Amino acid sequence: MDNLSTEYRYDSAEPTWSNQYLWEPVERIVLSEGAKDKHIFEVGCGNGATANMLAEHGFNVTAIDPSETGIRQAKSCYPNINFAEGSAYDNLANQYGTYPIVVSLEVVEHVFWPRKYAKTIFDLLEPKGVAIISTPYHGYLKNLALAIAGKLDAHWSPLWDGGHIKFWSQKTLRVLLEEAGFKSIEFVRVGRIAPLAKSMVAVARK
Repeated sequence: MDNLSTEYRYDSAEPTWSNQYLWEPVERIVLSEGAKDKHIFEVGCGNGATANMLAEHGFNVTAIDPSETGIRQAKSCYPNINFAEGSAYDNLANQYGTYPIVVSLEVVEHVFWPRKYAKTIFDLLEPKGVAIISTPYHGYLKNLALAIAGKLDAHWSPLWDGGHIKFWSQKTLRVLLEEAGFKSIEFVRVGRIAPLAKSMVAVARK
């Protein structure tokens, strides 16, 4: 999410591979919240695919990402959604106001300053608003399975340009969100059976 000179580049606005297993639980959580004014903010929208899927449910979506190519693709393919270049380190609440729901999928593992990121999410929420944050899941059994399978180098490869720089467990992500002021934090693991889940979705209330 930092505005580095080498940005993550998007070739299309099609859903990414992670949308395949993230969208169903995120959709279920968003719809269960039933925000009356149907406004959602997305931090780290990438190419706009998730924002578009939210808009298809009638939500008025505002979405930001630091990737110039991602925002270009998003604006071109989904012109009815409010997309803009921006960072999780910006004062987004001052610029865009507050929302009943903030979504941020597969972003926190990329940020250098996670506390700034968490504060930005918290500040964007209305009182009693809900944040929906996903990140790759890490836990003892999954890490052990990766080690036994000989896949640790591939999973934590330092050779991945623009790759993950933080690796979160439920415990560490909970601490981050609690420090930011969130209450009633719940987790859903997705993508595989729970001990080997691909990602986890945190649902955190302000």
